[in-house]
Amino acid sequence: MLAAQTRMELILLLRNGEQLLLTMFIPITLLIGLTLLPLSGSLGSHHRVDRIVPAMMMLAIMSTGFTGQAIAVGFDRRYGALKRLGATALPRWGIVGGKCAAVLIVVVLQSVVLGLIGVALGWRPSITGLLFGAVVIALGTATFTALGLLLGGTLKAEIVLALANILWFVLLGVGSLVVTADNMPTAVTVIARLIPSGALAQALDQALHTSVDWYGLVVLLVWGAGAGYLATRWFRFD
Repeated sequence: MLAAQTRMELILLLRNGEQLLLTMFIPITLLIGLTLLPLSGSLGSHHRVDRIVPAMMMLAIMSTGFTGQAIAVGFDRRYGALKRLGATALPRWGIVGGKCAAVLIVVVLQSVVLGLIGVALGWRPSITGLLFGAVVIALGTATFTALGLLLGGTLKAEIVLALANILWFVLLGVGSLVVTADNMPTAVTVIARLIPSGALAQALDQALHTSVDWYGLVVLLVWGAGAGYLATRWFRFD
């Protein structure tokens, strides 16, 4: 049942060319631009690509898993597409799990593309770092997808559209702050890393440098478990 739902969700995701173009075009453009343009500060170092690649992977995960899913689910509910699923034997956890699995497959493809572009720009990760990064990417994808399903599955489509875009900018700002700011006060850093995007940005950056950020992993796990539980309980088909 879960495999069939994942296959259907994956087909629907891949058919949505505009969304895929948006979630790939922005990270790729930022990756190339921030790497090649002359910048000062923490991103102005010779090895800036080592910090930019994890940040762009975080952006791809957040865009596809959270914003994309929240808006898609919200309008699927509005137009009655999910109401038909509600009439089948598929439980709420099957919908949540299928969407999470489909998004994870798309995020893996995005990460591969971003990684190859990063390598062309001088990024040289180790095999261990890539393995650690894959674990963090999987956890981050599940967390943001669960948050997107919770938002899209409980509120009206118009509210979801506005709120998802606002939260996208907020989450992007927090994640960018964690990655680029080297001299933040400790209290600000701790608070920023309590936000899912901040936790994912730092955990992914450390993972690709063969280090484990247990604090960030625990934060992601708590957010993902809480959002997943609430999504399966409060998810509405109409």
